[in-house]
Amino acid sequence: MYLPTAFHDTDIERLQQQMAATRLAIIVTHGDQGLLASHVPLLLDREGEFGTLRGHLARANPQWRDLANGSQAMVIFAGADAYVSPGFYPSKAEHGKAVPTWNFLAVHAYGHADVFSDPERLHALVSSLTDHHEARQAQPWTVEDAPADYLESMLKAIVGFALPIQRLEGKRKLSQNRSAEDIAGVQRGLASSSDPLDNAVAQLMTQ
Repeated sequence: MYLPTAFHDTDIERLQQQMAATRLAIIVTHGDQGLLASHVPLLLDREGEFGTLRGHLARANPQWRDLANGSQAMVIFAGADAYVSPGFYPSKAEHGKAVPTWNFLAVHAYGHADVFSDPERLHALVSSLTDHHEARQAQPWTVEDAPADYLESMLKAIVGFALPIQRLEGKRKLSQNRSAEDIAGVQRGLASSSDPLDNAVAQLMTQ
């Protein structure tokens, strides 16, 4: 990831918070079939320097073979983003030297995964993923709610993986390269938008 100094985020705790808050990550690999990408929910275990990502892929998805063959994976966690209009900058009225840009958060995690098909380990993984996301429901569903034979067939259809993060990159592009007046102008412009993502970026700019 291109990381200009002004936007390079090295706060591991903050990066992990964004990773944990991302509901659907993108895992990218390169193998015999070229570049492959899958959109997957992941769990983050924070032990170790950067943590470990846990998830699963469909057995019919050829990407798991890249992981099993030792291909390095890049996992992308996209945060809030917002279009920044030159009209937000007070300096535009002074000299006109302004162009559109984009403010956003992004985290990239890299590592090599351990792939597994053990039923007990898969059961524990899908139970953890389910409990994590069902916690928001009024009547949470659990893996045990499914018939045992059905669950067994479903587990046979997936491949699990654990990916210890070996390298972690974060980008926090929130107009830090602009003057204080222009930053305030961007924040005001995004805060007045009717788009919730614009509002989220505006809030981030105040932190």
